[in-house]
Amino acid sequence: MNIGEAARASGISAKMIRYYETVGLVPPAGRTEAGYRTYTARDVDTLRFIRRARDFGVPMERVKLLVGLWQDKDRPSREVKEVALRQVAELEAKIAELTAMKDALAELASACHGDNRPDCPILRDLAGASCSAAHPAPTLHSAKTGERFGGNRSA
Repeated sequence: MNIGEAARASGISAKMIRYYETVGLVPPAGRTEAGYRTYTARDVDTLRFIRRARDFGVPMERVKLLVGLWQDKDRPSREVKEVALRQVAELEAKIAELTAMKDALAELASACHGDNRPDCPILRDLAGASCSAAHPAPTLHSAKTGERFGGNRSA
């Protein structure tokens, strides 16, 4: 099948298929005499595998590792499990970071009167000024980046 058909069958755009080929995630496609890429059912299966791994947020280098493990019928399953558990740990860290950002922003929103007055603790915080003592926002740190969320940015 041609690249358009492979794209439809796998759920991956033709542009991404070419990119995956360029970075070595998939082997170079076969070519017709006219130079058009051709794909087999096995190629499409590999592309579907990649799409599913990417749906889980798996980074490209780890996808490449998983594709190799998937194609190696003698692989120990513990290696696959280790890769999956690394991904789970990273997802949990992202969830914690996003939760901290959400909580900080929610605190700022609750401190804002939301009326006709121009005073706004949300904008004050984003500008880096300290919040009023009556409505302090939490200061949260990203475990991954060390970035602060909410609160007084100048402290």
